[in-house]
Amino acid sequence: MCDFIITPLVTALGAGGAATAAGSTAAAATSFASTMQTIGSVLAIAGPVVQGMQVASAAKANVKLVENQKRHQAALDATKADRERRRFQSQLAQQRAELASRGVQLDSATAVLLGQSAAAEMSFNDQAIRSGAQATQAELSAEQVNYRAKASQALLRGGLSAAGAWLDRPADEWAELMS
Repeated sequence: MCDFIITPLVTALGAGGAATAAGSTAAAATSFASTMQTIGSVLAIAGPVVQGMQVASAAKANVKLVENQKRHQAALDATKADRERRRFQSQLAQQRAELASRGVQLDSATAVLLGQSAAAEMSFNDQAIRSGAQATQAELSAEQVNYRAKASQALLRGGLSAAGAWLDRPADEWAELMS
């Protein structure tokens, strides 16, 4: 990309030295102006493309960060669910021990009913944790889709802006292109 800028500049600055003193000044000024105009056009075209590429790169980096966050959150949610299950199992064991210490048979209707209600509560709690984890994963996936769309949009915007800058070039540059 630097060749587009440096080569015309060096050519413009060096082209005036070979002509006569009077003609060289006019030729150098014309050549320099033409070169500066070309450099301006190149920068006007390249700028939006580079900016679009930078925004797209940042959006892609955010997609990777969100992917890492999803993995981390899934591990945290699994750990939370496991801890809750262990807590409920500990409470069930404690409840069974208390019932046995009171002389209640563990296969009696009361003990079975208490065990079933505790198991239902444990199942409900586990389902609530899993539902929350799924909602978080869906939210993070939507965030990734949003970042991917931003990346595509930035590249498209940069390309269209560059095309607009190309088409907005001065008429004398178009004449050079036609010849």
